[in-house]
Amino acid sequence: MYMPKGWSRREMLRRCGAGFGSLALSALLAEQAAAETVGEDRGDHPLAPRAPHFTPRARRVIFLFMHGGPSQVDTFDPKPLLTRDHGKPLPFDKPRVVSSETGNLLRSPWKFQQHGQSGIPVSALFPRVSECVDDLCVINSMHCSNSRHGGALLELHTGSDTFVRPSMGSWIVYGLGTENQDLPGFVTICPTLTHGGMNNYSSAFLPAVYHGTPLGNASISAKDARIACIANKNLPRHLQRMELDFAQQLNRVELERTGPDDALESRINSFELAFRMQAAAPELQDISQETAATRQLYGVDDKTTGNFGRQCLMARRFAERGVRFVQVSHSYKWDQHSDLKKSHQRNATEVDKPIAGLLRDLKARGLLNDTLVLWGGEFGRTPVAQGNDGRDHNPHGFTMWMAGGGVKPGFRLGATDDYGYYAVEDKVHFHDLHATMLHLLGLDHLRLTYRYAGRDFRLTDVHGRIIDKIIA
Repeated sequence: MYMPKGWSRREMLRRCGAGFGSLALSALLAEQAAAETVGEDRGDHPLAPRAPHFTPRARRVIFLFMHGGPSQVDTFDPKPLLTRDHGKPLPFDKPRVVSSETGNLLRSPWKFQQHGQSGIPVSALFPRVSECVDDLCVINSMHCSNSRHGGALLELHTGSDTFVRPSMGSWIVYGLGTENQDLPGFVTICPTLTHGGMNNYSSAFLPAVYHGTPLGNASISAKDARIACIANKNLPRHLQRMELDFAQQLNRVELERTGPDDALESRINSFELAFRMQAAAPELQDISQETAATRQLYGVDDKTTGNFGRQCLMARRFAERGVRFVQVSHSYKWDQHSDLKKSHQRNATEVDKPIAGLLRDLKARGLLNDTLVLWGGEFGRTPVAQGNDGRDHNPHGFTMWMAGGGVKPGFRLGATDDYGYYAVEDKVHFHDLHATMLHLLGLDHLRLTYRYAGRDFRLTDVHGRIIDKIIA
């Protein structure tokens, strides 16, 4: 390096300090620009497909949400000591904060058996899903931060149990767009009305075009669930187009006057999407052309499995048409503070065949390889009894599973303690789950950000680590 005559090394550093700062600033700005490549302003095409940060393993997500909290020790996490010590006190301390009073250990009413080449244990509650076990990646060491339904649902769906934040579906569509411009990027079928309601599929401060589009809600039968206001019986399509063009012209004039306006731009794009959906959505929601074999696979025509089976079939139809994130909800049924044996049996019977049908159908169509399927609830249940036949909420250790989309098939990660109360090995928090989902979709959770109220936000906020052990 050239130094003017008479300059000491210290003098050179002092006089060039600003230059070094400029170099550092330019590097930081370059990193920020790279981070904003995903999620940049897309003008008239906010849902256009965009390149991920790196090569993805999955292109889309189907989330099978079991609202209420399935019991891990009755489904996918067998505990022989729980059976042996039934009726005895828990031999270690219960959590300091609990939802309600609980008693002694309560064994599972269901037998577990190993299945498939992987030998993953599944209880008798899920005879059909157990046949697909070699496609599952079971995480037995989930934990979260909140023991109440409302907070836990928000944490699972948005990453925060205390503030309104964009849902994971909204973040994913914000990052990747959608592959079908005539449909929403994020669809939620029969979503819950309680425990956060719409906040669980809201885009919050992200532009409204990334908001989840509901088909019905939890109070409506799946066969009656439709995208609201999808048809206009009063005006032919060409007149609707003329009205929309005029309204959009006025909106754009206002936009030129005011400058950038996320709310107005989102409204313009939402109107356009709604117009295109009038042609695409009704046909997509009509399952009458599905074969009898497919309907049988999902249990659509069976009284017990028909409601959830139709949701799962719709999820496959949306996924294969390019919708990026689809959620189906079995809502709100898994909260067994009492009647565990009767109600968990009923719940599992309603969803077992449809879930297995979905996995088999995706696999047969070549969609499972790049579709990430996620199953689980907002927390698990306690291994100790509530009353004589119930379990309380347990956020400290529970099970979720994934399939397809780049995760290891026939694989089991983590463990709870000998009785199934606390996650103790390879613990996975919801933040880690979110980081890993984004990674499988080709998104770096540290770089997928949105600036709001003076700071950069992301789905994982200041948390999250990728669960490398489950990636194929």
